[in-house]
Amino acid sequence: MKEAINEKRLIKEVEKIGGKALKFVSPGMTGVPDRIVLLPHGKIIFVELKAPGEKPSPMQKYRSKQFRTLGFDVRCIDSVELIMELINEVRGNAI
Repeated sequence: MKEAINEKRLIKEVEKIGGKALKFVSPGMTGVPDRIVLLPHGKIIFVELKAPGEKPSPMQKYRSKQFRTLGFDVRCIDSVELIMELINEVRGNAI
């Protein structure tokens, strides 16, 4: 249940800075991150959301590594604090 709260908060905070946090579903490919965060200036961040203390599955770790190898930013977020760290980082670097 807590994961859903984090997901709603991520969407809200991303929209506040002019971005979109779109649900990511890829039929036939398991383990993809929950959200694709589209930010001003063409920045894309893939976000896997978790309940506090929960860790990504082996397949989620594998997909994250694949996406990073392609040059994408992939984050695993399990708290409001990490959401706000991401937002503050983006504000300072990209907007």
